[in-house]
Amino acid sequence: MQKKLIIFTDSGDTFIDEGTEIRNEEDIVIHADMIPGAGETLKALYDAGYTIAMVADGEEQSFTNVYEENGLGYCFHTRTISEIVGIQKPSERMFQDAMDKNHLTDEDKYRIVMIGNNVRKDVAGANRFGITSILIDWSPRYDMNPASEEEKADYIVHEPKELLALIESLEENLSKVGNV
Repeated sequence: MQKKLIIFTDSGDTFIDEGTEIRNEEDIVIHADMIPGAGETLKALYDAGYTIAMVADGEEQSFTNVYEENGLGYCFHTRTISEIVGIQKPSERMFQDAMDKNHLTDEDKYRIVMIGNNVRKDVAGANRFGITSILIDWSPRYDMNPASEEEKADYIVHEPKELLALIESLEENLSKVGNV
């Protein structure tokens, strides 16, 4: 059953462990491991009927390599990749591109969440764009301390498996009141 909530998500240190990346001579990621529990979480969200859109900075081939290797490429309905868009998050163009690819309008923003690991890119970008922000603070590689109000996440989870309960709760609230 198709869910109302739309999930935009980052990739590195959100679902993929950046510390395990192996790159080729062109700096394309050719291998990376999933964060513990991330593959199961992504698959469970997809199987539950959520539309999942990747919104990530990097090279398109890197994401293809990693998610195909882990058998999860099919989980993304669309991909908005900075290499293709020509700019990185927190630019609104990244989020608008994801909305356009999913045939969403400004009236749909209330039902979109952005999951990411970077308060300056994912959280600030989502907050500026007017969508719900979820910080996954699993990785010690990034500073998780907000430097401004716009870098404060609406929700914080500590590992991918915590996303399931949060997303289901947001979906339930959305179904009840029509707003996240």
